[in-house]
Amino acid sequence: MTLSAAIAAALASGTALAQDNGQTASGTPATANATQNAGKNTKNGKSVQALEQVVVTGSANTAGVRKIDASYSITTATAAQIQQDNPRSAADLLKIAPGVWPESTGGQTGANIEIAGFPGGGDAPFYTNQIMGTPLYGMPSLSFFEQSSMFRLDDTVDHVELLLGGPSVVFGDGQIGLTSNYILKQGTDTPSGSIGVTYGTENLKRVDGFYGFPIGKGGWYGSVGGFYRESNGVRDPQFPADKGGQLTATLTKDWDNGSLVFWARGLDDKNQFITPIPLIQTGSGQFTAYPGFDPQTDTYYSKAMQHVYLESYPGGGTSANLADGRGAQLGFFGANFDWDFGNGWTVSDKFLVDGGNMDTNALFSGSNPQTLSSWESGNGVPAGAVATASYTNGSGIVTDPNADVISQGWWHIHKNIKSAVNDFRISKELFEGNTLTAGLYLAHYTDNDRWSLGNPMLMSNTPNATPIAVSYVQGGQTYQVTNAQGLIYNGGFNITENGVATNKAFYLSDTWKLDRWILDASARLENEDAHNTVCNLSNVNIDGNPNTLYDNSVSMCNGTYSRTDYNKTHTSWTAGATYKIQDDMALYARANKGVHFNSFDDMRGSVTGDTPPVLKIQNFEVGWKYQIPLFSADISFYHRQFDGLSYQPSTLGVPFGSKSTYGSDTKGINFNLHANTPDQMFSVTAVGNWMEGHYTHFEGDAVFSGLNGIFYGTYQGKQLQRQPKFQMRLTPALRFPTAYGDLRLWVTMEYVGNHTQDQLALQQLGTYTDFSVGAQYNYGPHWLFTLVGSNVTDALGLTESNSRIAGSAAGASGVILARPLEGHEYNLQVKYQF
Repeated sequence: MTLSAAIAAALASGTALAQDNGQTASGTPATANATQNAGKNTKNGKSVQALEQVVVTGSANTAGVRKIDASYSITTATAAQIQQDNPRSAADLLKIAPGVWPESTGGQTGANIEIAGFPGGGDAPFYTNQIMGTPLYGMPSLSFFEQSSMFRLDDTVDHVELLLGGPSVVFGDGQIGLTSNYILKQGTDTPSGSIGVTYGTENLKRVDGFYGFPIGKGGWYGSVGGFYRESNGVRDPQFPADKGGQLTATLTKDWDNGSLVFWARGLDDKNQFITPIPLIQTGSGQFTAYPGFDPQTDTYYSKAMQHVYLESYPGGGTSANLADGRGAQLGFFGANFDWDFGNGWTVSDKFLVDGGNMDTNALFSGSNPQTLSSWESGNGVPAGAVATASYTNGSGIVTDPNADVISQGWWHIHKNIKSAVNDFRISKELFEGNTLTAGLYLAHYTDNDRWSLGNPMLMSNTPNATPIAVSYVQGGQTYQVTNAQGLIYNGGFNITENGVATNKAFYLSDTWKLDRWILDASARLENEDAHNTVCNLSNVNIDGNPNTLYDNSVSMCNGTYSRTDYNKTHTSWTAGATYKIQDDMALYARANKGVHFNSFDDMRGSVTGDTPPVLKIQNFEVGWKYQIPLFSADISFYHRQFDGLSYQPSTLGVPFGSKSTYGSDTKGINFNLHANTPDQMFSVTAVGNWMEGHYTHFEGDAVFSGLNGIFYGTYQGKQLQRQPKFQMRLTPALRFPTAYGDLRLWVTMEYVGNHTQDQLALQQLGTYTDFSVGAQYNYGPHWLFTLVGSNVTDALGLTESNSRIAGSAAGASGVILARPLEGHEYNLQVKYQF
């Protein structure tokens, strides 16, 4: 019975429409609703048993597996727990999984997501985001795109499951790194829902709502929910930093032998992408505020630079708006079908089609701040010429040649993506305790881009900066160094890029329960067939006027194109074992080897047949799990070996031999611990990771361009870029029963250890400790009041410095451009549940 046949049968079976039997209340953990739902069966990944018991991600069995029985480490969070964690974004939530470090200081979207032992170095190539078990896009990451940016957290989420490696190399899209799987709330037999209003100190105004309901008496159920919000952000850009919302609906049909779920989502959201600000480096990994800048609240963004016209945009120029930020305008439609035919036969099919625009409008760091006269001499103003620098908002002339200025790239990227994914699997119980599963994964997807990169804008080096236009007079002739907006278009990278790809994968998995042992082995054969077409560039004088110096040599599409074809087939495998010492205690072990295919951006600049190699990882993990009412633990040791990063070996800049690859070797420990008193009055949770990871197999050296020009170095033996050696989050919580409901208080301490910006480990970013707090009160059966605060001590912690500078990014005076944590913010939500 295929998905299409099931849909037709369902729609023909009488008056239509759908249900959820697993809604989790968005109140405190251990609410009445959660208790009432604890005994239900699992269908379509619904949280119908306690999350500490059953998970579906990474399991060949669509009914899921007991968490303690899984021979891999998996982290779960209910809707209530997500709210308690108070994530700044969907990416920020991922840090609840040990060994995952999302650099979420760039705003709601566009995070760099680092995973211990995976040398990513930026973006999120080793992260897949799923809704209802289906990947949101065929490739994990592209330039100016990672999958957490396709998703917003709201009250339509029932729970999330986070799986790091293990069996994910075989199932779904074969992700070798981290997979997050968000399960949506659905309808219930009894109509129920909630509506909440939130106000925050950053002038956040937000409304959330959810409603689940039965439709008729034929087993159909429906739900609808979403949010809308507007905020100035902690770093106020003088226009809305975040503005938009989303709407999600589900339609469910339950039978005795299975279920069918349709779901749809529309997302329209605009989010400020925060650029680094200046700080002073006082020592290795030590930083203080730059004069005139508050590192917790300031930003360069301002109304004066919000609107621009970019002549360098492919196809004849375009208007761009910083308030559009790094947003998303996307539509999703998915369906999940599960059926038990009896006699040991089950089938499952998951389908998702989505698409839309994920544009970027943002400032990107260039060189460090300098004086106006230094900038002028470096940008072609001749000695002795009469130069004029004017604020573009009409506020006057810059008269001080030593005025502090900076040049930042005003980048605009239009990105249109489309994706269709289907994952079908069929299982047969061969004999008691042994189940064989076969699956077919198909994905077809496109990416159509228009980039305008470069566009350095001269501006005052101040919070909410003002752009500066520069011209000079020589020999009676006026020359425009910048245009009237303070922009220079020369050089740049202004391309069109169009990628199309299809992935096909067949996988087999066998699970065998044998007395105290649970054994599994799985293998995947996958092919990626892709091509990418990029326009070729030539330097042109856009307006033909030699006196407008800012556009005399702009790199533009010249009407010819380069196409790169890519067709690779590789295998992945995993094997695991769980030994049940007793029902609530287990030892587990797992080995897996997976691959990471090229993305469209990996193909750009390469010719067919000479594309970068496939990235490969092998992972070995052993762990111990224990779970009783008062205590639970999951502690594991891992060894990850990575290979396939390409480079050209050299000696002092002189290449030798052919292109080669290097990799990394990482050993580490993950831990996830929870304890509570018998009366549930006190609890404490500790989640963290220790790792020792370094680059390997790097021969000779390579050429780098730093602040002081060309230099040579090697990655061999260096600490993995942007990965803390130790990180931990500790959350003690108190619960106080009252006559009208429970009061819950908690505080989370986050410690991030030594981490480095660059692969040469020259730019150390130090350590930091920050605190967040929360309080939640259930008043009667309907009202829920929640107050949360983040970075309440205004800790100065860095997640990233200037990624476009190799080696040390600090100038002679210690000035460095970096992204520190945002300052404190508090949000109060009042929610009515019914």
